[in-house]
Amino acid sequence: MIKILRVLLPLVILGVAGGTAYYIYITKPEPRQRNFTPGATQVEVYKLQPTSYQVELETQGTVRARTESTLIPEVRGRILEIGPNFQDGAFFEEGEVLLTIDPRDYETELVVAEANLSQMQLALAEEQARSDQAYEDWKRLNLDEEPSELVLRGPQLKRAQANVLSAEARLENAERNLQRTKIRAPYAGRILSKNVDLGQYVSPGNQLARVYAVDIAEIRLPLTESQLSFLDIPVIYRGDQPDFRDGPNVTLTSSVGATTHQWRGRITRSEGSFDVRTRQLFVIAQVRNPYGRSETGQPPLKVGTFVQAKIRGAVLENIFVVPRRLLRENSFVLVADEQDLLRRKTLNIVWQDDNAIVADKGLTAGDRVVLTDVPFALEALPVEATEVDKLPFEVEKVDVQEIIARRPAPPSGGGGGGFLGQFLAAIPADKPLPDELKAKADAVMASGDRSQIRPLMQEIRAWAEANGVEMPAGRGGPGGGGGGGPRG
Repeated sequence: MIKILRVLLPLVILGVAGGTAYYIYITKPEPRQRNFTPGATQVEVYKLQPTSYQVELETQGTVRARTESTLIPEVRGRILEIGPNFQDGAFFEEGEVLLTIDPRDYETELVVAEANLSQMQLALAEEQARSDQAYEDWKRLNLDEEPSELVLRGPQLKRAQANVLSAEARLENAERNLQRTKIRAPYAGRILSKNVDLGQYVSPGNQLARVYAVDIAEIRLPLTESQLSFLDIPVIYRGDQPDFRDGPNVTLTSSVGATTHQWRGRITRSEGSFDVRTRQLFVIAQVRNPYGRSETGQPPLKVGTFVQAKIRGAVLENIFVVPRRLLRENSFVLVADEQDLLRRKTLNIVWQDDNAIVADKGLTAGDRVVLTDVPFALEALPVEATEVDKLPFEVEKVDVQEIIARRPAPPSGGGGGGFLGQFLAAIPADKPLPDELKAKADAVMASGDRSQIRPLMQEIRAWAEANGVEMPAGRGGPGGGGGGGPRG
């Protein structure tokens, strides 16, 4: 009996427990259902409007001199004197004597050449007298025929004349050699490196020094094909005479420690071929008088300086500018529609830089672009939009009407006063024109001589570029519309 209870009792307990559990399961109450509506995401939006945008092409390059030469003597001899400016890094002026080679041998050659010329002139005079006497003798013979060249000593006379010409040429060569003992500067410039010094013997072919001109500095700036499409440079064909005097403005910057300096120049030309490795075309920027003292106190733009360049390109009109960080997957931005629902809009990007995206298609006037970073940006996601008055970054915009107003008007038939007057009006009041240039401008406007306008404008532009004053550009300058394709 006890054995039977030991077997049945656990089974009974398990059966009761299973029944109780089953009863609890089938009699459990239904959970209450609650309708959950997610809250709208709070975002900031900015209402976009079509605008104009000034494209700036960023590139870099190294400063070099437009003209660089190697001084080589044309005569041999020992260096007797060196000029005070014949030192590494020293400036010199055009025609200045840099070196003097021992001239005594060439002075002797000059004396010998002068004596030889005197002898040849004497021989010519004697031969001319003999020819005249032969003609007189022929006339006294009362012969009817004309005398021959041999009778009149024609060949001897021509030989004497040729000897005089040869002696004159030798004298000129002796004079030139004597002048060549003084090595003069071919232009105003600076010594890059010197290779000789006092007392050294030199001969033709020896390199005396390397020098470069200081009138204009040049910078080779590489541009990609896409960048070239926003730069207005005239296409050059065979036989053309290109004029880049009013080329696009370029701003050059270089940092020395914690100080950043700026210089202004212009694009003056492009090279004749693309680089086959990088598929880039180099354009040449020029800065006038890079070593001259400026009113702003900026340092000289030295050869070899590495500079960052910003070239003013085309003005894009009727486009939309948005911060670059708002672009998602390099294709679309988020906007809030009229029902405050999130929408994606794919952009046709025509220009972009580190800060901004410029698009001409994909957006419409009044679109509210979302400035807030939304982690899970689902289509039609409800948002609570708050409009802001301006974008949270600075975008350089351009007033097209202001550019047009600052351009010089075409000259009228009554003289160039209006043309020049509008050009001078672009000079800011805080950087007035020097008195000398102002006097020239007044004289030209008073005389009405239109032939003097262009040279005067060139002088004013050179002063403006040297002092960081931005002047209005003519054809080919900034604001001149869109660019073409790759330039020749």
